Amino acid sequence: MITKRIIPCLDVKNGRVVKGVNFEGLSDVSSPVDLARYYSSAGADELVFYDITASAEGRRLFTDILTEVASQIFIPLTVGGGINTVADFDRVLKCGADKVSVNSGAIKNPALIGEAAKLYGDQCVVLSVDIKRVDGVFRVFARGGRDNTGLEAIDWIKRCVDMGAGEVVVNSIDTDGVKKGFDLEMLDAVCNAVNVPVIASGGAGNIEHFTTLFKTLPKVDAGLAASIFHFGEVKISDLKKNLKQNGIPVRL
Repeated sequence: MITKRIIPCLDVKNGRVVKGVNFEGLSDVSSPVDLARYYSSAGADELVFYDITASAEGRRLFTDILTEVASQIFIPLTVGGGINTVADFDRVLKCGADKVSVNSGAIKNPALIGEAAKLYGDQCVVLSVDIKRVDGVFRVFARGGRDNTGLEAIDWIKRCVDMGAGEVVVNSIDTDGVKKGFDLEMLDAVCNAVNVPVIASGGAGNIEHFTTLFKTLPKVDAGLAASIFHFGEVKISDLKKNLKQNGIPVRL
């Protein structure tokens, strides 16, 4: 049985890890290098590093901090933020990333997914989608949740997977940072639409939220969270023990 993955997320702005609610009101948390080192030794299965203002500011991702983070950890690293070309893929992979997450760059140029998948393999291309309900419809947002693209989210995800995205991170803007639980309705719709790994992001507030996620939606491959891990509200070791006790396969 495939084990479920627990993935801390480092949202990096100006070289520091930050956290907000519903993608707004960002507050300083810590050094990404220190946090990455901690998570690598604390039982995280993977780590996600997002340069969260690269796309909005129209610049390339900070590679010096990324290189330092990659040198400190021994678990797979997914990197995103300002990924607009295959040259950007190449650059972050050379810094030590294992997978590259693309969001706004794919919205601007959907062909990027297919080009990157041909060069580096589907398993390297992670589609990250920021989704918010607008008049009851799942809509895709770009530039760190700032712009409503008008795209219907499930159709967009299916299209990108068909082009070569090997994994999908579903970021629910509606539940982000609220700590009331994952967006199960949204995740269920995505899981039923594609046959690649789906990572749930946005809304985790306690251990039970992860248990509910994996028991309700066995197709979800991983749970991603930030503040509950950063602020020590949930220890990954405690979370995994609880999941195992509930019959959910994890790597201890």
